[in-house]
Amino acid sequence: MTALTSEQILSAIHHFDFPGQLESFARYGHGHINDTYLLQLRIGKIGTMKVILQRINTDIFQNPRELMENICNVTMWLQNKIQKAGGDAERETLNVITDKQNQSYYRDPRGNCWRAYKYITDACTYDQPLNVQDFYQSAVAFGRFQNLLSDYPADHLYETIPDFHNTLKRYNYFEKSLKEDKLGRANTAVDEIAFVKEHQNLTTLYQTKAGASDIPLRVVHNDTKLNNIMIDNLTHQGICIIDLDTVMPGYVMNDFGDSIRFGASTALEDETDLSKVNLDISAFEAYTKGFMEQCSDKLTELETSLLADGARIMTYECGMRFLTDYLDGDKYFRIARPNHNLERARNQFALLKDMDQKIDEMKAIVEKYR
Repeated sequence: MTALTSEQILSAIHHFDFPGQLESFARYGHGHINDTYLLQLRIGKIGTMKVILQRINTDIFQNPRELMENICNVTMWLQNKIQKAGGDAERETLNVITDKQNQSYYRDPRGNCWRAYKYITDACTYDQPLNVQDFYQSAVAFGRFQNLLSDYPADHLYETIPDFHNTLKRYNYFEKSLKEDKLGRANTAVDEIAFVKEHQNLTTLYQTKAGASDIPLRVVHNDTKLNNIMIDNLTHQGICIIDLDTVMPGYVMNDFGDSIRFGASTALEDETDLSKVNLDISAFEAYTKGFMEQCSDKLTELETSLLADGARIMTYECGMRFLTDYLDGDKYFRIARPNHNLERARNQFALLKDMDQKIDEMKAIVEKYR
């Protein structure tokens, strides 16, 4: 996407139905995909209010109408469930702010698409758990998310990114990028390319262990990193799932697996010292416990038996995506330095190697909390 000017951001702000007067705005968060801003508004003598404004990355999410229809329908469903349970729907799920035409997003004259959410106060996100309890709380939050949406008709949702977690198609695209090698980068990633090919069996592991039709399609988040959960500053409990762009039909094993990939690693995903990259088995157990406490009664026996494999598949897929993006010229993931995506791929493959060694222990832990 093209860079934004302050005038363009201010123009977008003007088109939303925000209360009060704008005091300030600043870039917010560390997301790779959308452009996010935190706005502070002055509301008369009452005080201030914060809201989140985002420019949607329409290079990736090419149908913003379908994207926002998914988000609005899911958040309204969650708000209803939360209110019936006596919870706080203002803090426990996202709340969309419409534009002045009562639309869920605004398209400016340059084609930029904008949306806004109420800011969740007194909470924050973590890029990595500060302790095992934080990771346990993230599992409780994602498990509850799965529980609350377990009876939502998944087939009513659009695929905002078709085949987003279709690992076999990701592999086929990797092969295509490797064959084309447009930037001549393949010779700098020989070991990583070999690793992807050696683990090709993971692309069809679900289908090998069970027919795809035997695994129910559910409403899944598809990007269950720890930093997509708001943690309450006072109670340190996971209160709200954010970044709902990839909410669509999918497999619960992938949501579980992506959480493990990101949160149970002993290092951030761009750590270059691979000796620091391992699966923290105590963190894996804490997450499994929290997740299963919230939704185990909603899962089939087959889904439960495949949860640990989901961690391996998601780690493999993510590493392969980083490597493919490196071969393609870093078009998808935002990078901070040359070879950043290659370093990320190496990091994920190091984590997968450790998971391969610990898979029997991982499966025993899942069975323990069945």
